[in-house]
Amino acid sequence: MHIRRLLTPRVVGIAMLLMVMPAFGIFASDPASSSTDATPPAASTTAKPAASANEQINALKQQMVLQQKQIEQMQKALEEQKRLLEQLTQPAPATEQAAQPAKPATGAVQAAQSAKPAAGTEQAAQTPTSNLGEVASTSPMVPQSQKKTENAILLPAGGPTTLSAARPAADQGTESSPLQFHIGDATITPVAFMDFTSVYRNHDTNGSIGTNFASIPYASTGAATLPYAANLSEFRLSSENSRIGLRVDANVKGAHVIGYMEADFHGNNATSVAISTDSNTLRERLYWVDLNTGKFEILGGQTWTLLTPGRSGISPLPADIFYSQDVDLNYQLGLVFGRIPELRFVYHPTKQIAFAIALDNPDQYIGGNGGLSATTVTMPTESAFSTYTSQLDNAANTLSTPNLAPDIIAKLAFDPNKHIHFEIGGVERDFKVYYPGSAAVGSFPAIAAGTNSAEGGGGFLNLNVEVAKGFRLLTNNFWSDGGGRYIYGMAPDLVVRSNGAISLVHSGSTVTGFEFTQKNTLLYAYYGGIYVERNTGLDVNGTTPIGFGYSLPGATLTSAQETTLQAQNRTLQEATVGFNQTIWKNAKYGALNFMGQYSYLTRAPFYVAPTSPANASINMLFFNLRYTLPGSAPTLGK
Repeated sequence: MHIRRLLTPRVVGIAMLLMVMPAFGIFASDPASSSTDATPPAASTTAKPAASANEQINALKQQMVLQQKQIEQMQKALEEQKRLLEQLTQPAPATEQAAQPAKPATGAVQAAQSAKPAAGTEQAAQTPTSNLGEVASTSPMVPQSQKKTENAILLPAGGPTTLSAARPAADQGTESSPLQFHIGDATITPVAFMDFTSVYRNHDTNGSIGTNFASIPYASTGAATLPYAANLSEFRLSSENSRIGLRVDANVKGAHVIGYMEADFHGNNATSVAISTDSNTLRERLYWVDLNTGKFEILGGQTWTLLTPGRSGISPLPADIFYSQDVDLNYQLGLVFGRIPELRFVYHPTKQIAFAIALDNPDQYIGGNGGLSATTVTMPTESAFSTYTSQLDNAANTLSTPNLAPDIIAKLAFDPNKHIHFEIGGVERDFKVYYPGSAAVGSFPAIAAGTNSAEGGGGFLNLNVEVAKGFRLLTNNFWSDGGGRYIYGMAPDLVVRSNGAISLVHSGSTVTGFEFTQKNTLLYAYYGGIYVERNTGLDVNGTTPIGFGYSLPGATLTSAQETTLQAQNRTLQEATVGFNQTIWKNAKYGALNFMGQYSYLTRAPFYVAPTSPANASINMLFFNLRYTLPGSAPTLGK
C-alpha cells in the first residue's frame, strides 16, 4: 500500500481526536471535584479552574496546529522519497546506465531537514531520508533490477569508471576516465596516440622516419661521380607514426571476445606528398578478432605474427609483444616480426604455460623490402626464367605471387613468474615454381617443363628476465633456411639455379639488450645483428655467377654490376641507445612522453669495390613527442 493512501483525512481526524482526549482526563482527575469536599468553593477559587482549563485548551490547539504542520512536512518528505524510490528501481536508459551512478536524494534530504520538527518527531522525519540514495563511490548503493533490459549495459565487477558517449564528463560527478564507450554489452576503448617525430642522418637514405637498413650508402664508389647520398645528410619531420584505432571487449556465452583495429599514416604516399600538404596515407596495421574461453583461444585476422617475440605469455595485444622501444618506424635491425594475416590456435594448460600453432599468409620473397634491392638475387639469363619474376615476390608483384601453402608456426611460452618470460618455437615453409622448359645451350642439356619445389623453415629462442627491480635483460634469436622474409626482408628466401630448381638461403638474426625503468624514465640499449650465408651457382654459359653472395675478385666491373654486388649484404649490425621520459600522465587527460634514440648502423656486403670502404655506416638521431589518448581496456578480460 502506498504511503499517500495511509495519510487520509479520516486518519488525520482520528489522530487529532486522540490528542484531544487527554484534555478531558484532566477535568476527570481534578482534586477540586472530590466527593469528600462538600463545601462549595469561594467565588474567587471557582474562577481559577475555569481560566486554567481555557489556557490548556488553547495550548492544545496551538500544539495541534504545530503537529498538523509537521504532519504535512512529513507527508511531503515521504512523497519525495516515494518518487526517488520509483526512479531508482526503474532501469536507466542505455546511454546513462553504463556509467552514471545513482545521484543523492537531495530533494528528500532538504525537505526533511528544513522541517525542524519537535524533539519527539525530529528523528522520525530525518532518519529514513538522510542516507537514501547517497553514494560514496561510483557504484550505486541501490542495486539495479535483476531483469535485463534491451541494450542495457552491465558494468564489470570492479571495473573502471567509464564515460557515456551521450553525457559529458562534467555531468557525471565522478572520475571521467578511462575513456570507454558502450554499445549493447560491448565495451569500446579508443586506441590512439599522436606522434611528432624528427630524424637526422649523416647520410641520405632516400627514406622516411623508417630506416632502410639494407641500403645505407657507401662513402665512395668506383664510378666517375660520387653518389650524392653518401655526401649529404638528411633531416625530416613527420607525424606519420601516429596511431588511430579501437578495441572492443565483450563476454559471449562464457567466452571473452576481443576485436582490435589499429592504423597509422605510413601508407603508399603520392610522390608529391612532401611538397605542400604532406597528406600521409592511412595504413592498416592490425585488424583481428580473438575468442578466449580460458583454456582455449582462437584468433583470426591481421596480427603480429606468432614469430614476433613476446613479453608475456602468448598474446596478440601490442603491450604483450616485444618490438623494441625504438623511435625508428622500422624498429631495431634484426627484429623478427611481421603484421600478417594469421589464423592462430592457443592452448593455456596453466597460467604459466601456453602453446600455439598458427597459419600465416605465405610469400615467396627474393628482395625489394627494407632497402634490399629488388634485383639483389642474380637470376639466370635464359629467357625461360623471365616468368620467375612474377612467381617470386620482388616487392613489385603486390598479391599476384603464387604460394603453395600457408607458413606453419608453433610456439611454446613459459612464464614461471612475472620476472621471467621464455619462449621457443619454429616455422615451416613451402616454396614452388613452374619452369616452362628450355632448349639445350652449349654443354647444358635441354630442360623439360615442370615444377620445382623446396621446403624450409627456422627456429627461435627468446628470453626476457628481470634481474633487478625495473632492470630487464633480453635476447631474441632466430636462424632459418628460407626465412629471410621474417627478418624485415633483409635476406632473400631463395635463389634460382640455371636448371630451374630453387635453393633456399640460410639467414639469422638477434636482438639483445636491456631495458631499465625508474619511475617515469625508461632507458634502453640494444644490439641488433643479421647474418646471411652465400648461395651461388653458374649460369647456363658455365662462367657467369648467379645467386646471392658471389664475388668477382680481379674482374673489371661496370657501375651497375658494382651496385648489384654491393647490395648483397653478408652482415648488418646496429647499436642503439635511447630513452622514454613521461612528462605527465593523467587518467583524465592522457599522457605526454618525450623520446630519444641514437643508432649506429653498418652493413658489409660479400663484395666491395677496390675504391670503396670495407663497409657502409651511418649515424642516426631520433626525437619524438607523443600524446597518448586517455583510455584503458576494461577489467572483464585482456
